[in-house]
Amino acid sequence: MILEDIRIDQGGRPLLSLDARIAPGEVLTLMGPSGVGKSTLLAYLAGFLAPAFTGQGRVLLNDSDLTRLPAEARQLGLLFQDPLLFPHLSVGGNLAFGMPRKESLNASGKGSRKETRRARHEKIEAALEEIGMAGFADRDPTTLSGGQRSRVALMRVLLSKPCAMLLDEPFSKLDASLRQEMRSLVFTRVQRLGLPALMVTHDAADAKAAGGPVIELGAQP
Repeated sequence: MILEDIRIDQGGRPLLSLDARIAPGEVLTLMGPSGVGKSTLLAYLAGFLAPAFTGQGRVLLNDSDLTRLPAEARQLGLLFQDPLLFPHLSVGGNLAFGMPRKESLNASGKGSRKETRRARHEKIEAALEEIGMAGFADRDPTTLSGGQRSRVALMRVLLSKPCAMLLDEPFSKLDASLRQEMRSLVFTRVQRLGLPALMVTHDAADAKAAGGPVIELGAQP
């Protein structure tokens, strides 16, 4: 992923500028104090920059300029501080929400509803087993621990088949005992799937665990 001549202003005042390249499977970490524009940058990349800000510059991914696409077509996986699971859906329902609708169809693009449901169910069960939550598909997400909710949120993002990841302080609200577990879970999968990832954080331990380049953003005068 290439971030080319990115510039973000707030009320006509320069807030942030960035040029960077992120290799497949690499995590680029942005660090800096609150108010420097880290999360605002992620919003610009994802396509939902607030009206108070203006942005320019290109975001290139797989030979496409994402800034020309609507947010829903950018194929970026977002992981936030909060898991943001849907309370009205089961754990399995949350995972199914992230899956492309056409994924369960056969090669001809056709498939019975029964076949589609079975294929989705099998994929959900396999995903839960991968994160140590086999048998949790029917659980109410409000009954999960913080670490379990975070794992489900990560797997929901991965099942959406993103082409890159944006990580917004994804470990900041976890207990210290869970942070290393989630760091390993996230970064291992980013590397294994070859996804370029951009993470913003205040925590130097996050950057160290990510193992990629780090850019320090200073507060604007």
